[in-house]
Amino acid sequence: MDLKKAALDYHLFPKPGKLSVESSKPCLTQQDLSLAYTPGVAEPVKEIHKDPSNAYKYTNKGNLIAVITNGTAVLGLGNMGALASKPVMEGKAVLFKRFADIDVFD
Repeated sequence: MDLKKAALDYHLFPKPGKLSVESSKPCLTQQDLSLAYTPGVAEPVKEIHKDPSNAYKYTNKGNLIAVITNGTAVLGLGNMGALASKPVMEGKAVLFKRFADIDVFD
């Protein structure tokens, strides 16, 4: 298989892209959902409001980054634009997760 086909298939199958978002808590029951969202989410909100450093205690703020580009300098390809650069941002996200266990949004 040539590199082009292998690379395109890698990004396409079994589902497009290289990233997914998964919950770190069980969200199987109505009780779980009530704790994850409303009304339960109000409690950590209030704690963070009282002391902003609690964001590190009750959220994944301490292990979450954003990988962002305007696409003007893409891996030697030049200005490819932000949308065409998304596979590169996903690739960087995979590296952060694989080698440092850092969660990433792109």
